[in-house]
Amino acid sequence: MSGTVLETYDPFFNLAVEDYLLHNSNKEYCLIYINDPSVVVGRHQVIYRETNYFTAEKLNIPVIRRISGGGTVYHDRGNLNYSFIINSAKGMQVDFVRHTRPVIEFLNINGIPAVLSGKSDITVNGFKVSGNAEHVFRERVLHHGTLLFDASLETMNSLLRGDAVGYSTKAIGSNRMQVMNLKGRIINIETTEELAIKFFEFMKEYFQGIEEFVLTTDEIKEISRLAESKYRSWEWNQGFSPAYSFRDYFEAYESPHVVNMFVKDGIIWKCTIEGSDIMAAVAKSLIGCRHMYDDIRNMFKAQGVMINDSEILKFF
Repeated sequence: MSGTVLETYDPFFNLAVEDYLLHNSNKEYCLIYINDPSVVVGRHQVIYRETNYFTAEKLNIPVIRRISGGGTVYHDRGNLNYSFIINSAKGMQVDFVRHTRPVIEFLNINGIPAVLSGKSDITVNGFKVSGNAEHVFRERVLHHGTLLFDASLETMNSLLRGDAVGYSTKAIGSNRMQVMNLKGRIINIETTEELAIKFFEFMKEYFQGIEEFVLTTDEIKEISRLAESKYRSWEWNQGFSPAYSFRDYFEAYESPHVVNMFVKDGIIWKCTIEGSDIMAAVAKSLIGCRHMYDDIRNMFKAQGVMINDSEILKFF
């Protein structure tokens, strides 16, 4: 197995590293990294249902889709991320018990009574400290997870949505749990960077001799290209979304209205608005638009429709 602590805090690049090594190598890897503030949603999730997307925009915090399933998580420099890319027999790749075991053992030997709870969460005294997800590619599996050390729980709570009742979808929903940080519970560790070093040293022993590696110049170029073309793209982050229906109420022309939309591949395929003839007519113009704030706002403007920006937010 090869391993490294990635030097960059760029969440787009770090997610692309996992993607690239999974699909372009036969080697096994242990990757440790720390991200700048970002919200990372599961492959099969609806971004607007899982996140307070517009709060994230105001805070300049990107919302990024990853290649694995599971729920939405918040990353910042108080959160440690780990990835194991493992070769395994077909049909045997998904194994949360096996792949979380080294993380749980690391915490246990450092005095933390961590256990696997449910399918993929690691908890301490009932509080979640780690979420995990997996993605299978042929006879390989990417297992990655988070480890809360000194993350901003206030920011996390402001960005993870729990009131999206207007959505109807078969998409995966997030399992909300009480969480806690591990800072102050692991002796002689004061920063996430120190935790990363200690965690990696443990993994070297656990996997019996990880060979440290450095990404080559060519690999960095390819990974950077992937980060830009995929992980920063609307087509992946928004367009890859599972289909969903949406219904909510809003005010326009001093009267209540109700909007119904069906969205597939990030595009509004069906739309009706009840409440006035003006809005009923403009609903037809929204068909074919991306389900994005600016696209909807611009369409209203082009149609000469008077609606407050705050009411447009009720379309999400």
